[in-house]
Amino acid sequence: MKHLLTIGFLATVAASCGTGTAPHSNAAAAPSGPRAVEVVRVLEQPLDVALSLPGELTAYQSVAIHARVNGFVKTVSADRGSRVRAGDIIATIEAPELVAQRAEAQSKLQAAESQLAVTRARAESDRGTFDKLKAASATPGVVAGNDVLIAEKTADASQSQVASAQQTIEAARQSLNAVRDIEGYLRVTAPFSGVVTERNVHPGAFVGPSSGMSGTPMFQVVDNNRLRLVVPVPEAYTSELQTGASVPFSVAAYPGQSFSGTVARIAQAVEVATRTMAVELDVANPRGQLAPGTFATVTWPVRRSAPSLFVPSASVTSTTDRTFVIRVRGGKTEWVDVRTGLTSGPLVEVFGDLTAGDEIAGRGTDELRPGTAVQPRQAKPAA
Repeated sequence: MKHLLTIGFLATVAASCGTGTAPHSNAAAAPSGPRAVEVVRVLEQPLDVALSLPGELTAYQSVAIHARVNGFVKTVSADRGSRVRAGDIIATIEAPELVAQRAEAQSKLQAAESQLAVTRARAESDRGTFDKLKAASATPGVVAGNDVLIAEKTADASQSQVASAQQTIEAARQSLNAVRDIEGYLRVTAPFSGVVTERNVHPGAFVGPSSGMSGTPMFQVVDNNRLRLVVPVPEAYTSELQTGASVPFSVAAYPGQSFSGTVARIAQAVEVATRTMAVELDVANPRGQLAPGTFATVTWPVRRSAPSLFVPSASVTSTTDRTFVIRVRGGKTEWVDVRTGLTSGPLVEVFGDLTAGDEIAGRGTDELRPGTAVQPRQAKPAA
């Protein structure tokens, strides 16, 4: 019995030794080779994407109307929301002291004209006396030569007085015109066609220019038939700005509706605080749908003058100190530093030491160190 148990134990040990050596033989026989890596090609194509930028609609023209003379408001013929045309009277001011000033200026003008008439008559008389004495002096001994000289000087002086009187009349006339111009300021008119957005005066209120432009205006008038859409464009996308381009935008007041404006003015200077360049679009607003001060979402087109290089977004990887793609050349990997630009679908614009057609790893990772031997395998190209 003991002999049989000994034989069975030896058989079990032999079987276990045989099964343990077989996997070791298979592992030693497994082949080793380069790592397979899916690669894609660098594409070269024109960039044509659209960015969503904020914008603000402002009035094409806007003016705060202040009183130009001191006086009391007599009538007000426009209110908030009133549409006015250029030259329409929107308020009148009364200033009784201007009536007195005009009467005084007219009196001075009349006095100057009377003085001119007297001076001109005296000058004509003196000229006539001189002419007669000069004619008489042709006969020797009739008129003394000194009398002729005195008459000539007197005629010249009278003529100078006539010129002075004429200048006095012109000054008096200018003073009268100035008073009349000031009286014209008593009629407050709209400088252009538009809508009144503010009214801050009522009949009987005292107004005047003493407060200056910093004070509260009588009215605020804006031209909303045409608006300006101001868009701050980031400096990275200002190289291809051109006037005349049509740009679509939308506003919250009309969801689902699209409007458009035309690039009209470019600031040509970058604001240091925001690193943006202000671009103005002209927006026609004949029906008055859009209001100044409204914020807009602008679909801003970005284009390049030359085609750009694109790679799949997954091909770009970053570490703490660099951004790169992994190019496969001659069965070896190499890291190529790149700078990314805009995204167009699954592709991203890159700038670096790449050329169209270069093979790069479809999925970038820093685990693929430079100089690693790989077996490239074409992946499905990104659309």
